[in-house]
Amino acid sequence: MAIKRLEELAAGMTLASDLKAGDGRLLFKAGTELQDRHIELIGRVGVESVDVEDAPDTLDEEQLRAVEEYVREFFQYVDPDFEPTIEMFLIALNGVARRVAAGWVLPDVSERRAVNVEHLEDIFLAGMGTPETIVQHESELASFPDIYFRIREVLADESASADTIAKVVSTDMSLSAKLIKLVNSPLYGFPQTIDSISRAVTLVGGKELSTLALGISAINYFKDIPPELVDMESFWRHSITCGIFAKILAGTQRGLAPERFFTAGLLHDVGRLILFKKLPYASTEAMLYARENSIPLVEAEREVMEFCHTDISKPLLESWKFPESLSNMINYHHNPMEFPNPLEPAIIHVADSLTNAVEIARGSMYAMPQLDPDAWEILGIAPRPALEQAVADYEEQIDVILSAFI
Repeated sequence: MAIKRLEELAAGMTLASDLKAGDGRLLFKAGTELQDRHIELIGRVGVESVDVEDAPDTLDEEQLRAVEEYVREFFQYVDPDFEPTIEMFLIALNGVARRVAAGWVLPDVSERRAVNVEHLEDIFLAGMGTPETIVQHESELASFPDIYFRIREVLADESASADTIAKVVSTDMSLSAKLIKLVNSPLYGFPQTIDSISRAVTLVGGKELSTLALGISAINYFKDIPPELVDMESFWRHSITCGIFAKILAGTQRGLAPERFFTAGLLHDVGRLILFKKLPYASTEAMLYARENSIPLVEAEREVMEFCHTDISKPLLESWKFPESLSNMINYHHNPMEFPNPLEPAIIHVADSLTNAVEIARGSMYAMPQLDPDAWEILGIAPRPALEQAVADYEEQIDVILSAFI
């Protein structure tokens, strides 16, 4: 760690500890990579010195070559000449290079494999379970959180008042606590502290907060995923990251409610959780197949099981009576151009791709899926400033937002 005066700060430096203003207000979390706009804000609030991480050693040519070869392996499935894909490649490359410079060792081939789960047994044998029968079996056996149904009723009632919404949400203390943390997080960026659900409903909006509450309550349904299959903290980090990017990208479009997109991003892989519960062995086979052949996991699912997680999410969300607009974003996020109004699923599609690029630097072992050029074009944004800014905003938000779920 090193203490730097304001005039010594430069873009690219990383905070070694939380940075607070003189009044104790948190400005930036530890680990934030400073940009020019951060330094400008630090100067405006009167902070004179900052604790930053020591500059990492510069990578030599051999290390740089190893990093590039490592990252390129995850981009074999995509169009290497498509500008947004190039930008995502650079995002992943720079992220991996920073971690290696800080001491991270690139995983070798043996580490890029799923664990052995021969002891797990699928409920449905190959060819016996369709997405519909799998979801039906799950729905018949499992109970759903009561709060989910109460919130769904509120969302369906156009005449529901802010007070009614607040009372329903407040009946679940755990849900209320998560919502309060989220509303006070950089996800919303309110200047004042929000200390009640009633106040949150007033500022965020009743329908918007109810949609967020619906997504969070659905998460509680998945508490018995075999730990051998997936690290649930990593899974939800991926999901929350997609939600953050979806909200950021939705903010570049006119006439959209960005909060809905956070919820859709949060649940975009919900079908995969059902696969983990009902077909744990086949799910692991798909993970192995994806890693060994350097193809996206969604393609490996289709090869191994003859359907993928969005084929599961369609009957699943229908059985939950999940709001149709949210369901469509989730169900079509891998093929947005097949939906009549593709803009909304296209946002989740791009957010998911950007999430995969960012997570390669965190050790993700899965190849990037192909980014649909038509889906990208619908957004009408330029790759370089848009994606670069999205990643910078995400890095400021992820740790605080993630803490609301853990």
